Amino acid sequence: MLNQIYYHAANTSAVTTVIIPIALMLFLGFCMTRITKQLRLPNVTAYILTGILIGPYCLNLIPQNFIQGSDFLADIALAFIAFSVGEFFKLSTLKKNGLKSAVITLFEALMASLTVFIMTYFILHLNMAFSIVLAALASATAPASTIMTIRQTGAHGDFVGTLLQVVAMDDVVGLVAYSVAISIAVSSLSGASSGNIFETMLLPILTNLFALVLGGSFAFLMKMLISTKRSTDNRLIISVSILFLFCGICAVLDVSPLLGCMAMGMVYINITKDDKLFKQLNYFNPPILLLFFVRSGVSFNLGILTGSGSLVGNVSVLTVGILYFITRIIGKYTGAFLGCLITGKSAEVRNYLGLALYLSHSYSDVLENLTEVSETTDSGTPKTQVEILIERLQQIQEELPSRLMMENDAEQAFTQAAEEQYENYGTYSTYSKGHFLNLK
Repeated sequence: MLNQIYYHAANTSAVTTVIIPIALMLFLGFCMTRITKQLRLPNVTAYILTGILIGPYCLNLIPQNFIQGSDFLADIALAFIAFSVGEFFKLSTLKKNGLKSAVITLFEALMASLTVFIMTYFILHLNMAFSIVLAALASATAPASTIMTIRQTGAHGDFVGTLLQVVAMDDVVGLVAYSVAISIAVSSLSGASSGNIFETMLLPILTNLFALVLGGSFAFLMKMLISTKRSTDNRLIISVSILFLFCGICAVLDVSPLLGCMAMGMVYINITKDDKLFKQLNYFNPPILLLFFVRSGVSFNLGILTGSGSLVGNVSVLTVGILYFITRIIGKYTGAFLGCLITGKSAEVRNYLGLALYLSHSYSDVLENLTEVSETTDSGTPKTQVEILIERLQQIQEELPSRLMMENDAEQAFTQAAEEQYENYGTYSTYSKGHFLNLK
């Protein structure tokens, strides 16, 4: 039915075939979160499931030409996420935990790659090139889903800070590893010479390094254009335009904007200390991230799961996917545990960094996890349950203003920008009308 509507609409207005899919993705993605919320699942899960359901392999509600023409959503979403991740790389924080996070990153990224390679090549006997690429992919962690889950749950503390730094750093490791792995794979399949192998391995690494340096230089451009005299709405316009421009340059270079935007955010926060811009952008980008994850689900090819090919032999893709999923988790958890053990991280970080968030008590909806109350008095007399409950409620009451302030910073920054814009508009309108009347 919808395909017929799209077909007739395309003959009258091509805009309709873009507007309707975007509206469906936004609304249905929101509706799915009402279900996943009851199951205590993150919104990211809802968005991806929505994409799979409305995609061409289920309900087929999204036209193929829209799917093919919306590749830019991935780069834009990654640009916003990567820029916001850069905020957590303040020099003061890096001096305290930077080296520890780097050690943890190397252990968890390389251990994940090693375990996946052993599983795919030595156990499943898959193609060597295919195994190398899968192993390289296993090292990276998606920053977008991690950031969205942290924002949704309001998680905070040393655990969250370490997690964000490790996620950002292992994307650096992952991009370099993937560049090398894909070059080796392509060269081995095509029978390229050793000279060409060296060239194809070196060029992607140099390109990513160039994007890293370019992103840092864009931070200085952003600082120069976003002065203290700028209104809040113009600050938002300038920052978005710079992120879009950087994405366009990365598209020309055929390189991911992830590293460059991380560098841009890191350099910007350190040279300006302007965390308000990050809060405004964080409040601005949820619809973009929703579209990104829904589109990821739309692009998911369910039909390929039951098939096989020359690279996987007689093993189905579904089997490889399940084993890859399990093995990667084992590698990530083991590597993160060993890295935290070597660097002397606390038990909460060491035991749960590989799994993330809820078990570490970074956030909770259980009263006992939100407070720490002794069950005995100073003299050793056991407290009654009523006394313990009163103390817990008092602790929560004391912490509530600070937690509300922390969770609503982004909303307050965005609201303040809107109010300032409204006040400026009101002043301008009053002046304009008075000036007009005087002239009259």
